Formats: sequence, C-alpha cells, structure tokens
Amino acid sequence: MLTNERLCRLHFTSRDLPRIRIEVEECAASAGLGEPRRGEFVVAVDAVATNAVEHAGGTGRLLLRHLAGELECQVEDTGPGFSEDVIPELAPGVAGATEGRGLWLARLVTDRLSVEPADGPGSGAVVTFAVRLPGG
Repeated sequence: MLTNERLCRLHFTSRDLPRIRIEVEECAASAGLGEPRRGEFVVAVDAVATNAVEHAGGTGRLLLRHLAGELECQVEDTGPGFSEDVIPELAPGVAGATEGRGLWLARLVTDRLSVEPADGPGSGAVVTFAVRLPGG
C-alpha cells in the first residue's frame, strides 16, 4: 500500500453514520488492520463523527488515510470549536466529568489524537486520530 494514500473521503450527517462505520471497517481491513484494533478504530471513528453531528452543527467531513504505517482519520465539523482540554482524563462519570465520553473513548483506543481549529474563524474543529498498522 502506498504511503499517504487517501482511502475514503465523506461528507456526512446523522443519516450517514451507519455507512461511515461500514466504509471505515472495509478500508481498515483492506489496510491490514486486524481485530480487535479494527473494531476499536471503528468505534473511535463513530464516536467522533457522532460528536460532530450532535454537538457541532449537524454535519461533518471525514478523511481516512494510510500514512507511514498508520491508519489516520480526520473528522472536521462546523461547530463552535473546542480544544483537547474538554477531553476528561478519567472515564466520564468518574471524578465529576459529565461530558466528553466519545472523545475520551477515541483517545483511549487510538495511538494518537489531536484537536485543532478548522480553517477560518469560528469554523469548527478538526479531530485527527490514528492507529499503527501491523509492521508499521
């Protein structure tokens, strides 16, 4: 597989979430990501995409790529934006955290996760996360 290969690019709303899970599952399998990591990665993608729909404008854009031994996903939304500070260190519900469950889970099951502002003022956030591929 080529380095920096785009595997999937989707614009989505809530109706598209089941299709995203299927697409990501298929792309992750073809990229060589085995179970249980593939299932964990699909859960992370679903959690971040669902957050974009529910908390950040109702739509999002997803980009899935194979980059230098990693499977990387970027989810961009059109909400008010946020920073990594909102991701609780402990499981939500422990130590008073009531929000951030999806992002907490995504951080837990991936090898890296970052949150950056989207291009332009007030134009949302980009959550980028990745898992290492076998042999990567």
